[in-house]
Amino acid sequence: MSMDRDAPTPLYHRIKEELRAAIRRQEYTPGSPFITQREVCERYGVSTTTAIRALNDLVAEGVLVRRRGRGTFVTDQTETDATSRRPKPTSKSRVATIGCIVHGLEGPHSTSVVSGVESMCTELGYRMLLSDSYGTPEREAQALREAVDAGVAGVVAYPVQGRANTEVYAELRRRGLPLVVVDRYLPDLPTDAVVPDNFAVGYELTSRLIELGHERIATLWSETECTSAQERLAGYKQSLREHSLPVRPEFSALRRYSTYADGTDPTYLPELLALPEPPTVLLCANGFVLAAAAKNLLELGIEIPDQMELAGMDTAGPFDPLPITTVAAVLPSRELGREAMRILAKRIAEGYDAMPLQHIVLPITVTSRGSAAGYLRAVASPRD
Repeated sequence: MSMDRDAPTPLYHRIKEELRAAIRRQEYTPGSPFITQREVCERYGVSTTTAIRALNDLVAEGVLVRRRGRGTFVTDQTETDATSRRPKPTSKSRVATIGCIVHGLEGPHSTSVVSGVESMCTELGYRMLLSDSYGTPEREAQALREAVDAGVAGVVAYPVQGRANTEVYAELRRRGLPLVVVDRYLPDLPTDAVVPDNFAVGYELTSRLIELGHERIATLWSETECTSAQERLAGYKQSLREHSLPVRPEFSALRRYSTYADGTDPTYLPELLALPEPPTVLLCANGFVLAAAAKNLLELGIEIPDQMELAGMDTAGPFDPLPITTVAAVLPSRELGREAMRILAKRIAEGYDAMPLQHIVLPITVTSRGSAAGYLRAVASPRD
């Protein structure tokens, strides 16, 4: 069945009213399974987003009910008025809320992830309860419990590093609460996850730097106990091996150099620069690390990029790192959030066990100084 896409009424609303009319015609009887999201897409030739919105509205209006692990069913109430079950403007309890818990809202990467979640919530008719864990396991655990207490229908989480809250996340699973993690995944707990191609971040940036003539590439890290860092390091090492270059422990150690909360390790850069063969470029985990490295290099009297070049693995940080880097990875930040919310909405709509767990990997892009309109050159200020 095709729908008139030029009609002024939104497409999802027309589908919703068609389905409501089918229930009134007793094509679906009370207590019987209802048409699935996939069947709505096939019958009306619409996207998953449109199908979810139509079904979500019917659930919110009391026409349908979802039974966890079983599917969606027609309610036992007989509908006589197409408008009688629409939620009153003052009744906000019928609008489903999802929890979005992020481990830091500084810099373009994390804020773009949240923007993606929020934009998809708007399209699908959800509210978003946003919490910042500030990178601490304690605050993350508190935010997860607050989301559950608030009655959220599901959670999108950008987790902190480490395994401290594995049991807290496992409790969400036991409750049957849909959970999608974004940017990295939980190594000890199977969940839906949407991540950038972190292996490609390390591999592509290292390969590009080697093509530019660099053979001594040192890595600088922030988080060390998360899958994103571990996969980027694996990509870095693989590129070195493929180019017949040694994997030098002093350059590849997964050791924390800097975080935006704790500052830098003051001994790290001097140790690297004092080596008989020091690095010619610093491959920085994110924009916070890159900013700290640039500051520390200038304090040591080293000019950028004349005496040391910088490369960035992502854009999380206090400013856009691209103008000061030789090469940099650009993550699909907003699409990470949108895709995570798409999966969460599908879990909420169809039940937790309606489909296998998904691990979605989105492609990254690499930019270089040669493709930029301009770049920054940093030099140390003269000292009195």
